[in-house]
Amino acid sequence: MSTQTIIETQGLTKVYRLGQQELSVLKGIDLHIEEGEFIAIMGPSGSGKSTLMNILGCLDRPTSGRYYLDGEDVSALDKQQLSTVRNRRLGFVFQSYNLLPRATALKNVMLPMLYDRDSHMGREERLERAREALVAVGLGDRLNHKPQELSGGQCQRVAIARALVNDPVLILADEPTGNLDTRSGEEIMSILHQLHERGRAIVMVTHEHDIAAHTQRTIHLRDGLVEKAVSNGQNHPLKEMVPHEAF
Repeated sequence: MSTQTIIETQGLTKVYRLGQQELSVLKGIDLHIEEGEFIAIMGPSGSGKSTLMNILGCLDRPTSGRYYLDGEDVSALDKQQLSTVRNRRLGFVFQSYNLLPRATALKNVMLPMLYDRDSHMGREERLERAREALVAVGLGDRLNHKPQELSGGQCQRVAIARALVNDPVLILADEPTGNLDTRSGEEIMSILHQLHERGRAIVMVTHEHDIAAHTQRTIHLRDGLVEKAVSNGQNHPLKEMVPHEAF
């Protein structure tokens, strides 16, 4: 059965100007990631992995080269167009969760739907979709809790529910277990495995080799280039720890 390419980059570069000097961070990145793949990106500080993730997440544009997301060339889109792509086609999970501290879990998950100005969903439909996403990550009993009333692992589950609510073609996870204890990290990896098993494409940045080993491939960056891409063999799913009916 044929698969669709979710990410393709061709000669991707990024150069920053610092006064009269130029800092070349990405020096020609070629990537090819298929629908449903679970990929890790690793590299030392200064390797370019954060810059690459910003471009893959449509938070920034390359200086040169092409970036095709789900078949569309998004390399030269303007800020407003990139914002639309981010909201409708990408889901983000950050190390620091990025939740609104005064909003409930339910309202945090609803945010991507509220930002979609072209959406015709009514309030009740948005509420129901947010509820379903939270139930899917095992937080059906925490809908009205605010971030300070939740553990770190629960906050990250809220972030995953928020990433899923608009049914994105790609989930980008930046150090998703970096702020968590071992057990909470295992629970988050279990959820990511479940998403992958249901066909979600996931690209994850991590500095932990044992976390990267859960993915199908690890792409190693060094000095703005792909140093190597390593197959991790068969996935090693963790024991299921949360419900996943709505994944």
